[in-house]
Amino acid sequence: MSPDPGDVPAHFQTFLAFDFGLRRTGVASGNRLLRSATPQRTIRAEGAARLAEVQARVREWQPDALVVGVPFHPDGASHENTARARKFARQLRAHLGLPVYEVDERYSTTEARASGAADADAGAACVILEQFLRSIE
Repeated sequence: MSPDPGDVPAHFQTFLAFDFGLRRTGVASGNRLLRSATPQRTIRAEGAARLAEVQARVREWQPDALVVGVPFHPDGASHENTARARKFARQLRAHLGLPVYEVDERYSTTEARASGAADADAGAACVILEQFLRSIE
């Protein structure tokens, strides 16, 4: 179960966010103080290779917590990718020992493309993280 974004401890200042995809996973880093996100290099790997890349990013950035975008249909209904993103979030919790917050990521890729993101996956991760940062005190 994902912790409630309303319960993010005040000492959690830095975050890494992920826009999970089957072939590519967008990544963004950000912090609570500025409430902004910066795109990072997209992970182009699957399965264990993806997890190894995520672990390397966590070692590099040393975030206080992780944020995973979870997609839904426009009406809020779940679909196959909803389950896949939640499974990814569970894997991160199990392997990294960090809190993982889930964020509804409907339209994040569309928003990233509309804003001219050079990498739509990393741009979507930025949208996800900035949405999360706005939701916490």
